[in-house]
Amino acid sequence: MTELVDVALSVNGRSYALRLEPRRTLLDAIRDECGLTGTHMGCEHGVCGACTVLLDGDPVRACLMFAVQAEGSAIRTVEGLANADALHPVQRAFIAHHGVQCGFCTPGFLMLATGILQREPDIGDDELLAVLPSRLCRCTAYQGIVAAVSAALTELREARK
Repeated sequence: MTELVDVALSVNGRSYALRLEPRRTLLDAIRDECGLTGTHMGCEHGVCGACTVLLDGDPVRACLMFAVQAEGSAIRTVEGLANADALHPVQRAFIAHHGVQCGFCTPGFLMLATGILQREPDIGDDELLAVLPSRLCRCTAYQGIVAAVSAALTELREARK
């Protein structure tokens, strides 16, 4: 029998006191214990990126880390992007530029784009095009996703001026 450990997670500004097996992934804790199912479980091997969340602002694949490793960090999931009823610029851009087809990969792309645009607001087009395929989409051929992230980048740059 595996011993349980107490883990305190901060997800989208809310604290969760959890009692988990030490081997529970952050993905499992977010979905099963916190009830935030917007973070999708894809390959469970870190390949597809559907499980991407922001950990202290950096995009990470939640299937590749244990929940206990995230204790003391600020975790942001796709549910934490919107501000009340106001969608995040990246969310609005994905809608406006058809960056969604089946929607399975979308939370991972939204979180990757949000993290990258926050960390590197002056990222160049070539660098952006290099980082986006680090997440897998099998439906859209990336044109809508690239257009959406580029539009969000433009909006965020304009807001900084």
